[in-house]
Amino acid sequence: MEVVLASSSVDGGIGCWDLKTGAEQLRYKSCSSPSHGLVSVGAHFLASSQLRDPSASSGSVFYWSWSKPQVEVKSFPAEPIKPLAANHTGTYLAGGALSGDIYLWEVETGRLLKKWHGHYRAVTCLVFSEDDSLLISGSEDGSVRVWSLFMIVDDLRSQEAKNLYEYSFSEHTLRVTDVVIGYGGCNAIIVSASEDRTCKVWSLSRGTLLRNIVFPSIIDAIALDPAEHVFYAGSRDGKIFIAALNTESIAANSYGMHIIGSFSNHSKAVTCLAYGIGENLLISGSEDGMVRVWNARTRNIVRMFKHAKGPVNNILVVRQEIDLSYGASSNVQASSKKQGYYLPPPLEKYENSIDEDSDIKTVISLKGGMRGTDVSYLSSHVISNYIKELQHQGSSASSELEMEKLKHDCQRSMQMVDQWKKMYENLHQFCVKELLDGGQARTLDENDK
Repeated sequence: MEVVLASSSVDGGIGCWDLKTGAEQLRYKSCSSPSHGLVSVGAHFLASSQLRDPSASSGSVFYWSWSKPQVEVKSFPAEPIKPLAANHTGTYLAGGALSGDIYLWEVETGRLLKKWHGHYRAVTCLVFSEDDSLLISGSEDGSVRVWSLFMIVDDLRSQEAKNLYEYSFSEHTLRVTDVVIGYGGCNAIIVSASEDRTCKVWSLSRGTLLRNIVFPSIIDAIALDPAEHVFYAGSRDGKIFIAALNTESIAANSYGMHIIGSFSNHSKAVTCLAYGIGENLLISGSEDGMVRVWNARTRNIVRMFKHAKGPVNNILVVRQEIDLSYGASSNVQASSKKQGYYLPPPLEKYENSIDEDSDIKTVISLKGGMRGTDVSYLSSHVISNYIKELQHQGSSASSELEMEKLKHDCQRSMQMVDQWKKMYENLHQFCVKELLDGGQARTLDENDK
């Protein structure tokens, strides 16, 4: 079942609706999320950072299982976290802090794997690449940065590198409001939006700016058409603009270069956009408290949902799977009585939280999988020796990761080739039909004469 989830900056919970039927599902309680603060962790459960008192020194991240409306796990990171992002399998969770730091946790254990200073000012948005090898961040300082997780988790390479990031795009002059990434692995495009009223399209393979599009109003949300012919931009004047990606379009309207149309039904600013997974549907959320589902081809509204309270600032589209085998490892079971069933333990505040001299039993997952994990209980001394051994084997492990990434990219490229073949066949059939219809029309005209 494909569901739409929406949250608000006001404590109105998380609304959930069946995208196909429009029927309201379970409403999840006690959530006041910042923009980009709601995420589905591998479709296993929901996570959201929480807006707290500005004077609070720590942050908070809540977990909900699909089957219960109450918060089941509460984490309190070392500082306030706003944007969250989970990789596609749900093994890692990234959080952006007000300080500009970025945190990376292992979901199954809650362990803080890495914290690094990503930006000069607060992080506003985070997104993983399609193959989960890259993390892209946007910030109040106007920059968009691309981080390789291979680099981030490799201490030796991190120390030797001049910069931790792969690219730093600094052409935006004001706060970055949203970032999305397309398909294609290392050849994907990145689209960023900013309060400077521009959206910029970047080449990931070349690290260059491909296109700069100026809009009549500030853009707070963007969504890519799955075919990547266009992207949709939600603005503060309530309009959703359509901008071309693949064609050198000439300004044929009052909006400007590359903007090929717009549609609107929101009475206030459009704050978030998402694309339906199964159908050609665009979902928009607004400060007017409404969620609208659009037919992206006809631009007509298919259905509307009303959030319980406050403006909508996050939308997710999730293929819901209630998987009772998830989190069957011992550490999850040990925490289930307190933190809720089938959910992982809270996120750690600090790296290496356990004292190195203590002999506290620690849970580690040698396979790194989310299900059926072979868990070993080892003392901290044994773990330290194991880590040193792994560091000596780092080059081969890194090579294996790189090989897996190349295989994934190759598979994705083959899929794209098949898609292009289908598109070519459809276009060919269309052209032949047009030629035949045109020939028949001319023949009829000649006969009439």
